[in-house]
Amino acid sequence: MTVWDILIPVFIFIGLGVFAGLLLSVFSKIFAVKTDEKVEEVVAALPGLNCGVCGFSGCENYAQNIVHGGAKTNRCVPGGDEAAKKISAIMGTAFEDVTECVAFVACEGKVPENTSDLYNYDGEQSCAACSLYYKGKGVCNYGCLGYGDCANVCNFGAISLDSGIAKVDPTKCTGCTMCTKACPNGLLKIRELAKHVVVTCASCSGGKQTIANCKHGCIGCKKCEKTCPNGAITVTNQVASIDSALCTNCKACMEVCPRGCIVEL
Repeated sequence: MTVWDILIPVFIFIGLGVFAGLLLSVFSKIFAVKTDEKVEEVVAALPGLNCGVCGFSGCENYAQNIVHGGAKTNRCVPGGDEAAKKISAIMGTAFEDVTECVAFVACEGKVPENTSDLYNYDGEQSCAACSLYYKGKGVCNYGCLGYGDCANVCNFGAISLDSGIAKVDPTKCTGCTMCTKACPNGLLKIRELAKHVVVTCASCSGGKQTIANCKHGCIGCKKCEKTCPNGAITVTNQVASIDSALCTNCKACMEVCPRGCIVEL
């Protein structure tokens, strides 16, 4: 075997590599997707959470609709007024205020203060896992499970645990809704930041069973619904809920609630 028997295959492989590289370079230019600079600027102004609060599939899709679809510049709740101002400047349009929203936890089932556990759970320490066993460890099937799945997905450190109940710090929360998707019992809900009155119960068990399960639970008595002067409260499936858009913080519902489950945050 001569030296050329070794070098010729090496040169062939090098030549093929160079040729393939040239082809890739040519094709990358021929088939290159042109980027829209204005869309890229809008994307850069957004927080990049891809949470979908704006009503679009993600930040890039929202940016595309702002630039080419006429979508409003104030639909990014996590980005708030700061993002809206940047986007308005990019688009050359008037600034529109963002309605700031934050999450809250519709449960005050502290153990043993208000309720109790049905059994000792010794499995994976997550709400999603615990909920698979008889809908959770508590006597109330609708209560907070207290393992912090919501806190784990919060990118802003806005959620902590207090006596086995998740708590939201409104000064840190951006209303991105990531926590609402993580809670297996759907206890993380969104309210307008300016609206302070909320229902901190989600039990649909009915009055008698709720009274037996929790000292704080809503019994669906409808006193709040009948008292609200603005029609902001409705009782559905034996539990009250407040329409944040209609609420005026008058607190009339708080005064008549016999269970103390309507509170001001």
